[in-house]
Amino acid sequence: MRAMTIAAVAASWVIAAPLTAQAPAAAPQKVVRYAFEIAETGFDPPQISDTYSSQVISLLFDTPLTYDYLARPLKLKPNLLVAMPEVTAGGTVYTLKFRPGIHFVDDPAFGGKPRELVAEDFAFSLKRLYDSKSKSPNLYLVDGKIVGDDLLKQREKELGKFDYDFPIDGLKVLDRYTLRITLRQPDYNFMYLLASTNVSCLQAREALDKYGADMMAHPVGTGPYRITFWKRGSRIVLEKNPGFREEYWDAEAPAGDKGAQEIVARMKGKRIPQIDRIEIYPVEETQPRWLAFLNAEHDYLDRVPPEFTYQAVVGDRLVPNLAKKGIQIDRIPGLEVTYAYFAMEHPVVGGYTPEKTALRRAMVLAYNNKEEIQIIRKNQAIPAQSPVGPGAFGYQPGFRTSANDYSPSRARALLDMYGYVDKDGDGYREMPDGTPLEIEMNSQPTQQDRQYDEVWRKSMEAIGIKMKFRKAQWPDLLKESRAGKLMMWRLSWSAGYPDAEAFYVMLYGRNAGQANHSRFRVAEFDQLFERARTLPPGAEREAIYREMNRIFLVHAPWKLGTHRIYNDLTHPWILGYRRHPVLRTVWRHVDVDAGRQQAAMAQK
Repeated sequence: MRAMTIAAVAASWVIAAPLTAQAPAAAPQKVVRYAFEIAETGFDPPQISDTYSSQVISLLFDTPLTYDYLARPLKLKPNLLVAMPEVTAGGTVYTLKFRPGIHFVDDPAFGGKPRELVAEDFAFSLKRLYDSKSKSPNLYLVDGKIVGDDLLKQREKELGKFDYDFPIDGLKVLDRYTLRITLRQPDYNFMYLLASTNVSCLQAREALDKYGADMMAHPVGTGPYRITFWKRGSRIVLEKNPGFREEYWDAEAPAGDKGAQEIVARMKGKRIPQIDRIEIYPVEETQPRWLAFLNAEHDYLDRVPPEFTYQAVVGDRLVPNLAKKGIQIDRIPGLEVTYAYFAMEHPVVGGYTPEKTALRRAMVLAYNNKEEIQIIRKNQAIPAQSPVGPGAFGYQPGFRTSANDYSPSRARALLDMYGYVDKDGDGYREMPDGTPLEIEMNSQPTQQDRQYDEVWRKSMEAIGIKMKFRKAQWPDLLKESRAGKLMMWRLSWSAGYPDAEAFYVMLYGRNAGQANHSRFRVAEFDQLFERARTLPPGAEREAIYREMNRIFLVHAPWKLGTHRIYNDLTHPWILGYRRHPVLRTVWRHVDVDAGRQQAAMAQK
């Protein structure tokens, strides 16, 4: 039988030979491989808020709006909508018209039938944030904003389960493709939320019905990619969604930005997406990530690790030996902030009385931020003077505060004044009531974290405060932090939209246990936060943001860290890459020269 098959194949080839030439070899796949600094948590949009999982879901799901890839200042544009939302009734009513003919990825949840995206899907997706089973860390972004959303929670309490069929006035499906969202009051940042992967990813109810509590492992979206392999904390493989709609590359290059204009010339008109497969490997230690990139095992390095900065960057340019290899650098200040929070409900570091505030402010003054920036971050960061990152509305480039200075002498004087003194002669201070004073910082078991721990230890010992360090993996620390179980933890925050509100959400009282890890609650601050969101961008809103920063600095719920400079590296076969300040990842806009990539691999 095998011989007959071979003969038949040979005969058919002979018959066809006079008519056609030998079939050309299949084009090589376009592949991107890179590493996450921290392992993902999962891929169900309502349940995740970490940067790394958000990168993945931004490729699997779509939002009604998105950002122009290159436009600066940042510019929103329709993604799933036929046009930008119509905003009426004084900024409280948003009417969204979805494009017909957009389909979810093929999935068993749909019983083998194509499933078109409709307006009801967005109403369902927003309701998922309110479902207590989602335990959504993103609910704070919409909670209390949509008319009738309180009734959703009340209905769940009455039934003992969430009722997705329960109608509310704030979410009205007008026809198959039209949804009207009504807000309680004007919110000038709500439009940004329609482009947020942590709020507005479109999902299908059939997926929840099928996968239920296992939604984190079964993402079903309309995005350009789908997951084909996932081993938690080890490897993620995304492949091009064969049913993705017909879209073509289009972006606006800012005037005078030669690099952006070159990207437009190279990419404009190409079908999206160009990349066939994306492979992601969580690698917590920095040296393996660096070496994997240098050896071309990875095609992209998501931010040069600080300890390798001088091997990659001189000033603001790539070092000559890397430039000769064709390696490319993309360098921007992050729309973000790093910080270490104090748990405001903790009996040692929390509270709003003068002596508790004095302890936190003394620790802020004692921490050697200069050493962190110069030695650990290799000068690839600037000291933060407020929680607001550069590039956001409300950021003050020229503002400086003495509250965030490095001054151990002022710190010691403040502790002495409020009774934090060494009563037993062991070299460490006690609490004003004589009980032991010991600070516990939580951190990850990585070499880089150990460096930060050492700066904290030395800084606190210089003012007589004893500090210990508890090690755990990042996903575990995140769960504990949201539950209010940590005394201190270092974090970073990347803004979801370019406004100071996207940073101050981390200090708004109603967000305690979600974005507000410190559980900071000050009524005056909360009132200003609520007032600011009803105002259009302008001098009045800026003044409110300045006052909110003053209140923050007075109470010191955080030790402000830095605004980091991001240095991303790509090999020469990665085409059109540029980091976006808000979009979690940009691979749908990027191309790969597969021939050049394979030639480089063959030379290894």
